[in-house]
Amino acid sequence: MTGYLTFEIRRTLRDAKFLLFAVALPVGLYLLMADRFIDQGAPASYVMGGVAAFGAMKAALDVGARTAVERGIGWQRQLRLTPLSGSGYLLAKASVAMVVALPPVAGVSLVAALVSGVHLSPGGWAVAVLGVWAGTVPFALLGLLIGQFATAQNLQAYQGAVVLLLSFVGGLFIPVSTFPQALATVAKVLPSYWLAQVGHATALGGDSWQAALVLALYALVLGAAVVVRYRRDTARA
Repeated sequence: MTGYLTFEIRRTLRDAKFLLFAVALPVGLYLLMADRFIDQGAPASYVMGGVAAFGAMKAALDVGARTAVERGIGWQRQLRLTPLSGSGYLLAKASVAMVVALPPVAGVSLVAALVSGVHLSPGGWAVAVLGVWAGTVPFALLGLLIGQFATAQNLQAYQGAVVLLLSFVGGLFIPVSTFPQALATVAKVLPSYWLAQVGHATALGGDSWQAALVLALYALVLGAAVVVRYRRDTARA
């Protein structure tokens, strides 16, 4: 698996356009949103946390969901003929998704510090960067699950709908406290709501342990779903 993981990381890092977009989109969103939200009284660190969470979530989803293309061209079937196990393949893909999820968080945090003057303690930066990054694990697995259901033709539709739902209803951009009661209830069911809680913790001074536990539970459930779906796909093949 180590050899395959190294291969996947190198292949992903060679895709300069994908990596540039993964970082440039959240950084651009932060620059567009920061002044407006700060003028409305929101701390810059609050905006930073939400946008960084969005960038990490989208990058992880994108990498995982690209397995739909690999399924379509028969790459997964070829790998089943090698000594690489199914769990090794899935773990490698999830690991690559996590590698790609870190630069958007770091990029948004760096821009927030340089442009908006965000100052945090070392522990605050650890939560803002490493905490958000670690909380992205369920989304890497969700991307893999989408990739196991979608095809290359309908992948963008599935992926776009999921990203929009998780981003806006999950409260990454708009505070859930401003939602109608029914929508706020729905928001708190989504994993992106809990990732937003981690991202906003440094600004609001809240405790992110509950969010970490919920995200860990999501990771377990989604991980099991990915394995079950992959095995069924293997049995059909």
